[in-house]
Amino acid sequence: MQFDTLIIGGGLAGLCCAIRLEEQGKHCAVVSAGQSALYFSSGSLDLLCRLPDGTPVSAPSNALNALASQAPSHPYSLIGGHIGTDGVMALAHEAQALLGRCGLDLYGHPDLNHQRITPLGTRKPTWLSPVDIPVTTLEGQLPWRKPVIVGIEGFLDFQPQMVVSSLATEQGITAEVAYLHLPALDLLRNNPSEFRSVNIARVLDQPQHSAALADELSRLAGDADCIILPACIGLDDNLALERLRAAVDCPILLLPTLPPSLLGMRFHQAMQRRFNQLGGIFMPGDKALKAQFDGQRIVGVYTRNHGDIALRARHLVLASGSFFSNGLVATRERIIEPVFGLDILSHADRGDWCQADFFAPQPYLHFGVKTDGGQRALLAGQALENVYAVGAVLGGYDPLRQGCGGGVSLISALYAARQIVLAQEK
Repeated sequence: MQFDTLIIGGGLAGLCCAIRLEEQGKHCAVVSAGQSALYFSSGSLDLLCRLPDGTPVSAPSNALNALASQAPSHPYSLIGGHIGTDGVMALAHEAQALLGRCGLDLYGHPDLNHQRITPLGTRKPTWLSPVDIPVTTLEGQLPWRKPVIVGIEGFLDFQPQMVVSSLATEQGITAEVAYLHLPALDLLRNNPSEFRSVNIARVLDQPQHSAALADELSRLAGDADCIILPACIGLDDNLALERLRAAVDCPILLLPTLPPSLLGMRFHQAMQRRFNQLGGIFMPGDKALKAQFDGQRIVGVYTRNHGDIALRARHLVLASGSFFSNGLVATRERIIEPVFGLDILSHADRGDWCQADFFAPQPYLHFGVKTDGGQRALLAGQALENVYAVGAVLGGYDPLRQGCGGGVSLISALYAARQIVLAQEK
């Protein structure tokens, strides 16, 4: 099987790179081993929220030079060394436009972070957020002073009391708690293991339940100026939520729940749908196992489902993720990248991989594949000619403490796509 580019990993980085290449006429295939990490995300994406020294970042474009000084191995720093900080920000704008072409309606701008409301009611700076969740400017407050936070009786993945407490503490907002009672959910409620956001949405999205849901929310709203629900509606699209908003005389917003995240799932589905519409080949439930080398090139990849039939492509993109998705594997002695055996940025002494304090910055979060400035993966200190590494498999940054995971995935993916197109034009 022959392709222009083979992408290993079907998450945010892999799909972004694949979509951009397909948009430029390159035939791509994506090998995806399992559920993307997007299924466990809030649906918001961070660009850069904090420098390594702890300094908060409000305008990412103004912080890239300081980032390069403090973290020269950060993917932004490596990419910026070749295309400049303006080039990095141009890729952020390009990423936002690409997500828009996927049909994702997002709030935010690369030049200025905003605050999103978390499932606990606290605020967290970020770059892009689904338009259906409550957000504020960095220094602003929510415009509602008397919202009602509506939980679902028996649904444990969303705790409205915590939201109410945080809104009162952080913003001085007096919110009320109410619980939704809908007979259509009783069958699910009787089986707690099935009472999850996805299954609830499959019920609430059905048009025959719209009127009863709208009546119940209108009753619970009372004199509230906003209704905030757990994100348990709109599994495949926004039609059910739009019907509900049209029927209820009060603004309705959503908050992410504990995983699986409906907002994250919808994000992934929109990107995969765009890739398929462009003609890309998505191979779910498959796993890259080993590679066939010809000098400094990869000429074939063998996967679990294709047995001894190699997948062949002029270029390969490794977007297999970090430890969470087994893109990186920790043995007792070292950290390895299991498909190509690539060079890893890590600490040799296992005792230096983590700190005893759970809440302290963890060194292992910086571990990942080494690349050159052209995003090509390194093996034995030399760049492989046709292999690019993108997203969470990369080393040199802490996605949690620095608040840059989504941005690294998108920017590195688009930069790799650009490098692949340039290489094919030579």
